[in-house]
Amino acid sequence: MTNLSWASWGAIWAVLLFVVDLATIARAVTREHRSPASRLAWSVVIMTLPAVGVIAYFFLGDTSADRKSDKKLKDLRHELPKRPMAELPKADVPLLYRQAFARAASVNGFQPVPGNSATVTTDSNEGIDWLVADIDAATDHVHILFYIWLSDINGTKVAEALIRAAARGVKARVIVDGLGSRRLLYDPLWRRMKEGGVDTVVAFAFRFPLISAFIRRLDIRNHRKVVVIDHATTYVGSQNCADAAFRVKAKYAPWVDVMMRVTGPVAWQAQRLFVSDWMVHGGDDISAYLDHVPDVPQDGFPAVMAGTGPTESVHAVPDMMQMLLAAAQDEVIITTPYYVPSEALHQQICAAALRGVRVRLNVPATNDSLIVAFASRSFYRSILKAGVEIFEFQPGLLHAKILSVDGTAALIGSPNLDQRSFDLNYENSMMLVDHEVVSELRLKQEAFLNVSLQVQAEAVVNWSVPRRILINSIGMLSPLL
Repeated sequence: MTNLSWASWGAIWAVLLFVVDLATIARAVTREHRSPASRLAWSVVIMTLPAVGVIAYFFLGDTSADRKSDKKLKDLRHELPKRPMAELPKADVPLLYRQAFARAASVNGFQPVPGNSATVTTDSNEGIDWLVADIDAATDHVHILFYIWLSDINGTKVAEALIRAAARGVKARVIVDGLGSRRLLYDPLWRRMKEGGVDTVVAFAFRFPLISAFIRRLDIRNHRKVVVIDHATTYVGSQNCADAAFRVKAKYAPWVDVMMRVTGPVAWQAQRLFVSDWMVHGGDDISAYLDHVPDVPQDGFPAVMAGTGPTESVHAVPDMMQMLLAAAQDEVIITTPYYVPSEALHQQICAAALRGVRVRLNVPATNDSLIVAFASRSFYRSILKAGVEIFEFQPGLLHAKILSVDGTAALIGSPNLDQRSFDLNYENSMMLVDHEVVSELRLKQEAFLNVSLQVQAEAVVNWSVPRRILINSIGMLSPLL
């Protein structure tokens, strides 16, 4: 009787688990904003690891933030002022790139604007020095958002500049991500900033992770890097507020980044991204900053900002990249720390090479994520076969994120070339067309290529069987990474 009872209970639990598995799979395959590959991958994980797969999907399978943030972001997108954009002249974007710019414009409702100018930093220390100088020269406000902010030399420089700005009456506001900057939040430097008059907000606070996990995905983060100073100056690129030595992952150092200092009306678009993030994450109403109508210099290049995320236009980053790739005539250079693309983007990169465009992909030789490194290498064989040249950067972790086309158009910003940046994280990018500035970016990319080793197709073909099995097995999980 006891044995029968235990058997009965076992059968009941098995049936319940089967029902839960089916329900979870049903949710996975009907969820919006999921690629077919992602739906299939989650279904396989749930079927092969029934209990573990369900738990994993519960915590990691949903691509939305908490409902309150979702609703607030969507409401703000419609409520925040847009009038200044309507008063600005429209940029004359070359016909070849109009589709790419139109896709970028669709993300937040921004339009490409003319009259922008930019300078590319030589290294991360120079970028911080420029930022500190701009903060010291600010007369009205400084708005800064970083995913990671460390209390090292560069992080302290920026913090102290903000404290000085607040002391002379400049309004200083800072947003940091609750996970990326978690060490700063318990550091005396954070307290000094607050006591020094700097207003602060934490995006997706990480204080009670077990409780938060039942409200939203813990790995949905604000990965943006946004700076706006006195309505006129903005910065865009890959750099966090930290030293190149990046002490939290020092063994991969130096971390090699590229930032652009941009002046012009596109700064208003960066301001709108900051204002919406500030208000969504508990800051006061600062929407009045968006009433400012920026000046439009006669000279300057067309540009548009795109602030992407799970509550914004999903898949916008790979779409923008694909459209730029489709417009390429002679050359594409892709600089990225991770190469785990969507299938469509991967095919577009291969297609560009197959039609005669020289495509060069530059990734780090050593990556801070072993799983992502293996997943990246699972794509090597197919892109090499298509004619793409792959280079692995040697002196540190290449963290820059740039796609340049024909030395004329470029996309630069915070997104990595992976599913996390495409679907989960809040990111910001700028698309621009300008031969002079993009040539400057291209020179940086060439400098990275010059200290990289080219991956030979023969070496990849000759990988051992165990290595190929490991790399390709992890590659199968790329839709989940």
